[in-house]
Amino acid sequence: MTGGPEPISDVALRALQQELADLRAERDSAAATLRGEDPVGDRADEADELQRASEVARLDRHIAEIEGRIREASVAGAPATDVIGVGSSVTVRFADGTESTLQVGEVAEELDLTLVTADSPLGHALLGHRAGDTVTYRAPDGRTTAVVLSLGDIHGSS
Repeated sequence: MTGGPEPISDVALRALQQELADLRAERDSAAATLRGEDPVGDRADEADELQRASEVARLDRHIAEIEGRIREASVAGAPATDVIGVGSSVTVRFADGTESTLQVGEVAEELDLTLVTADSPLGHALLGHRAGDTVTYRAPDGRTTAVVLSLGDIHGSS
């Protein structure tokens, strides 16, 4: 990661926009349960109200983070197609001969085996490289290599 605005693929952008919509709906639902100016009952009611308010505040922070990331991506423009960066899709051949097409992202999505984070050993090793480059990284079994076969958007650009 460069410290500046990072690009994001169309697929990752759509996923962030969906997550944002889901969070906003969840936040609206949680906020609707708050009593506002009504007097709070006993201590259990007060604790429950504080917990719901804390959840709304947590959702607000997460919403703000995603909105900021979407704004940042719009400033950064499209991911590079000649050098691997955050948002790039890359096909690699591992030392064992297997090939895989991966998305270099910021945050790993649960159960998404095609996404590597930029701060993972493989993701970090890939950053800044081009098709034809060989990268070395630390795997669970020790240091290994991967050859970058190609860069491009694996999911299309719409």
